[in-house]
Amino acid sequence: MYSHSSSIYTPIQPLPFNRISQIVASSFQVIMVLEPATATQAAAPAMPQLKDELDIVIPTIRNLDFLEMWRPFFQPYHLIIVQDGDPSKTIKVPPGFDYELYNRNDINKILGPKASCISFKDSACRCFGYMVSKKKYIFTIDDDCFVAKDPSGKAVNALEQHIKNLLCPSTPFFFNTLYDPFRDGADFVRGYPFSLREGVPTAVSHGLWLNIPDYDAPTQLVKPLERNTRFVDAVLTIPKGTLFPMCGMNLAFDRDLIGPAMYFGLMGDGQPIGRYDDMWAGWCVKVICDHLGLGVKTGLPYIYHSKASNPFVNLRKEYKGIFWQEEIIPFFQQVVLPKDCTTVQKCYIELAKQVKEKLSKVDPYFDKLGDAMVTWIKAWDELNPPVLNGKAA
Repeated sequence: MYSHSSSIYTPIQPLPFNRISQIVASSFQVIMVLEPATATQAAAPAMPQLKDELDIVIPTIRNLDFLEMWRPFFQPYHLIIVQDGDPSKTIKVPPGFDYELYNRNDINKILGPKASCISFKDSACRCFGYMVSKKKYIFTIDDDCFVAKDPSGKAVNALEQHIKNLLCPSTPFFFNTLYDPFRDGADFVRGYPFSLREGVPTAVSHGLWLNIPDYDAPTQLVKPLERNTRFVDAVLTIPKGTLFPMCGMNLAFDRDLIGPAMYFGLMGDGQPIGRYDDMWAGWCVKVICDHLGLGVKTGLPYIYHSKASNPFVNLRKEYKGIFWQEEIIPFFQQVVLPKDCTTVQKCYIELAKQVKEKLSKVDPYFDKLGDAMVTWIKAWDELNPPVLNGKAA
């Protein structure tokens, strides 16, 4: 069991028997609630969850015609569109959507010299949208991601499933063999400690893709026709101490819990590496979530990834990263954050320091990246000053 104090979870003694009894009793109460809805309840129109608490962030270089198919699911929400590439180009958005759009000129104007930490000519620019949002939750999606269908042929509301994932606890300290015990029809299996059944807050919901898999360039080249047709109806918590390759094309997170760590690094124009933006963010996020006692889920929801990127172009972007990751990943596996790192910002500044100290020997790029990580946090704090007694500090 982990107890929350000063934004960090620290190990404590197992729950007393009377508290475990309360948890067991509440489990039986939940069973009583899960009865079929009445006809009146079923007919009631569903209100969009978190309508005023969630922003949808979309990086793009093209007109957003793809939003038409997402209209039934996205229209109630506010969109933040981050335009990459030529800022003089006009991006067309279908009518009826509530949105704000930022191009490179806007980013430079808002951040000034600190705009150097935002990538150019790379989808990593999406993290600027995370920074300027004022909502608690973020869902980000690529413009080549379409609405998927489940095995019954029903359209998948990806945003709805992400919200379910984020609003239910995670279980990173003990693996449940029925996956997410908080989903309908599932529970904790025999032998799962009652002292861990309350779980921890979920910071990240990582969705998957049908059709075009998220492969690296070498795998694309040897499997050019491979498509993912498997719809696995499962959500699971990634265990503490386990890293994962985060993909940013179908991703949601609790901005209040982990937002400052969702920096997608320096990629694209002028940088020696690309297509590692979301994975870099994922490694940083997972280390910080493990340290602060937060959870990361992966699995549902699926989107339909419509377009395969050019593997030869991808190889040019990735080739250094393919070598570097053999040293980057052990770094993240071994990194230790001090106990006084009790906030995401403190954790991230410490990570930046260790990146400069330990990865700059791999390539000078990491010294530059470490500086950019610090710049990102400074820019984040300027746009998102801490609130004390209801007022910005």
